[in-house]
Amino acid sequence: MLKVWGRRNSVNVQKVLWCVDELGIEHQRVDAGMEFGVTREQWYLEMNPNGLVPTIDDDGVVLWESNAILRYLAARYGAGRLWPSDLPSCAKVDMWMDWQLGTVMPGLNPVFLGLVRTPPEKRDLGAIAAGELRMRKAFEVLDRSLANSEYVAGSSFTVADIAVGCAVNRWYLIEIQHPPFPNLLKWFERVKDRPAFHSNVPLELS
Repeated sequence: MLKVWGRRNSVNVQKVLWCVDELGIEHQRVDAGMEFGVTREQWYLEMNPNGLVPTIDDDGVVLWESNAILRYLAARYGAGRLWPSDLPSCAKVDMWMDWQLGTVMPGLNPVFLGLVRTPPEKRDLGAIAAGELRMRKAFEVLDRSLANSEYVAGSSFTVADIAVGCAVNRWYLIEIQHPPFPNLLKWFERVKDRPAFHSNVPLELS
């Protein structure tokens, strides 16, 4: 049985759980990280030397890095569904998943950590403002792309929508000004209606 280590309020764990639910994979989740500990224990570090979540063990296949886990699960259990069957489409999914990690998260993380997990007197307002600007620029790109595409990587729902969707959900939940991105919002309302989203992606921040 697939085993997933990670706490539910981790955006990266949420990606994996959403994907697992979409694919109907029988699994066991174990709380790990932050208040749950576990991640600095030696046996865990032997699986994931970063000491982070999520980590999975799928009948002996041990993986960390959430987007790599999404690719693996979708290719193994959802080929032709969450993972396209042709190389150009796979490359486009990869492109948007890398964009989520390399472009969106460097802006989102300082805003989330600064406004949600840092006391007001300790906040780095400059870093928060820079993060907000970076996110706005990133989501301008996504909004333009979604003007001509039903889903992030094309006409079908894929793991790219899961990776980007978890980040967009967190962005909308942070109490900041959100520019009007009509195409992005229309797409987000569509993916947010999926049962697997409701089951695994909280509509509150912690």
